[in-house]
Amino acid sequence: MRNPTSSSSFSFAAAQQQRKPAAPATAAAATSEPPLCEFGRAMLAGLARKPRSISPKFFYDAAGSQLFDRICELPEYYPTRTELRILGECAGEIAEQIGPGAEIVEFGAGSLTKVRLLLDALEAPKRYLPIDISGEHLQAAAARLKADYPELVVQPIAADYTMPLVLPAPMPGAGKRVGFFPGSTIGNFEPEEALAFLQLAARMLRGGGLLIGVDLVKDPARLHAAYNDAQGVTAAFNLNLLRRANAELDADFDLDGFAHSAFYNAPRQRIEMHLVSRRAQAVSLHGERFGFEEGETIHTEYSHKFTVDGLRALAVKAGFRPLAVWTDPERLFSVHWLGA
Repeated sequence: MRNPTSSSSFSFAAAQQQRKPAAPATAAAATSEPPLCEFGRAMLAGLARKPRSISPKFFYDAAGSQLFDRICELPEYYPTRTELRILGECAGEIAEQIGPGAEIVEFGAGSLTKVRLLLDALEAPKRYLPIDISGEHLQAAAARLKADYPELVVQPIAADYTMPLVLPAPMPGAGKRVGFFPGSTIGNFEPEEALAFLQLAARMLRGGGLLIGVDLVKDPARLHAAYNDAQGVTAAFNLNLLRRANAELDADFDLDGFAHSAFYNAPRQRIEMHLVSRRAQAVSLHGERFGFEEGETIHTEYSHKFTVDGLRALAVKAGFRPLAVWTDPERLFSVHWLGA
């Protein structure tokens, strides 16, 4: 799953698809239905393709965000607390690598939670540039952060961090420009998309570096439990996507007609999350009718896992220099410092 403080977790391919409005199925639909929002266009396109899929970006309405907060507190879900532990225990060493007067660029910043551990350890950080697609949420979070760090220049940027963008020029006297990408959000990308994002980041951060949190390959049973918790919170989180479609898009998904499915695809080193049709059924959305066979799925998320060496090799391919890496004692999670 994504970084819990990020609302921008989706693929480059999905980003391109969501920029193309879906054509109405009929002239009647075109004249009688209001224009579809981004979520509606993506859902319509996702149901029309085979195999069916929808970007994990759309998990995070208010209800979905609350469910994900609960997931992060589950005993089975190790990534969030493990990364926080690494950042807390190794903050001094991380700060030594970054150096004084740094400008921090956080990709998919969201609520600006984890960066506080970094800011507390750094020597006189100069400026913080959080990037997130949700502008209103970002402005509110940035205002709270600024109140707590009055000496820090906080300059939020409402943008899609997976697309090329121009950052402000470095401030006079600033140290390194450092990217921050926690939460193993890199795992939500397809391999070629992960490489494309890292190449983009390497160009943006030239002369500085990237601090990135990455979930590691581990016992499949541990992974299975993390995405199939005993309380059923992850199942509710996955199914909430259909509830949201019913509420916002006037769809008629029968939530009892779909089941949560998450499994570890070992050859591809990734968790796959799907919604599985329990029976043959049909669903309506924006004047379109979509038939489902029993067992047919809607793919909702990938969460790729990495080895330390695999991530470092990917970083080299993208134009970074792998430097320090920190892990927890069980080697569940890793935080990498990559020189740009």
